Amino acid sequence: MKRIGFLGTGWIGRHRMAAMLETGLVAAVGIADPSPEMAAEAHALAPDAAVVEGLDGLLALDLDGVVIATPSALHAEQSIKALDAGVAVFCQKPLGRNAGEAEAVIAAARAMDRLLCVDFSYRYTAGMQAIAPLVRDGALGELFAVDLTFHNAYGPDKPWFYDRAQSGGGCVMDLGVHLVDLALWALDFPTVEGAVAAELRAGGQLLSSGSSEVEDYAAAQFRLANGVAVRLACSWRLHAGQDAVIEAAFYGTRGGAALRNVAGSFYDFTAERFDGTRAEGLTQGPDDWGGRAAADWARRLAGGERFDPATAELAQVARALDAVYAAAG
Repeated sequence: MKRIGFLGTGWIGRHRMAAMLETGLVAAVGIADPSPEMAAEAHALAPDAAVVEGLDGLLALDLDGVVIATPSALHAEQSIKALDAGVAVFCQKPLGRNAGEAEAVIAAARAMDRLLCVDFSYRYTAGMQAIAPLVRDGALGELFAVDLTFHNAYGPDKPWFYDRAQSGGGCVMDLGVHLVDLALWALDFPTVEGAVAAELRAGGQLLSSGSSEVEDYAAAQFRLANGVAVRLACSWRLHAGQDAVIEAAFYGTRGGAALRNVAGSFYDFTAERFDGTRAEGLTQGPDDWGGRAAADWARRLAGGERFDPATAELAQVARALDAVYAAAG
């Protein structure tokens, strides 16, 4: 049984804790959160865990792994500190506020030969598990375009999201990161190549270069090294007539496929394959996907896995977001 510490136990942290504990392969031995209320709620899930002060308190518990669900500005520093102590890491997105931070975490995981994963949970939806093989095996023909959309009718409820120094960015960093990851993951992580066009807005107004505001709307277009054109649109508080609009659509010379949310849901998705005007359902109905990335990390850790060279691909996501922010600037 692997010994796990949980750093940050808000809703996401507790949800991932529950998913890991359900595997029966890990034990929660430590909880750390600056909010006594959040720590108490997490402790109700794991009554035998010690409630301690910060990452240092967790690392003193002789951990095998730590789950990091703290503000984005802390992810890289905390991940590196844990890895340098010989502890595997499961981190909320983004791994870093930019590619430099992400690459430093990956380098630490490689140097210490420790398992490192990021909670890119949308990869684990039944829909994307059905679509990715179609993309990779050529069933859609030569892929030439990917359209990515994530509009959230609400904005984050924590002040740090609106502080660029703490968040690294606005809706692109919060929502767009998931979709960029989906596209690059399905396509085996090609690099961004050529010119990038992007604009960022806050309250409907274009953000100027060097603005301290974070964007609540973003639109970007870029080309990947394999020739695929990618379009990204994401937002907070958009008047879209429903809670959320989420889509990842892949178009090739012999067909298309798309993951789409159902009736504005943040959790329910359908996946379809397209042939001209015909659509074939791939997946539908309830799908409890939210904790699958966390459970997978727990299983891999329990199985003795260490650094995976494929982890280096995580930096490609950060580089793509850097290119969007640089183009908008």
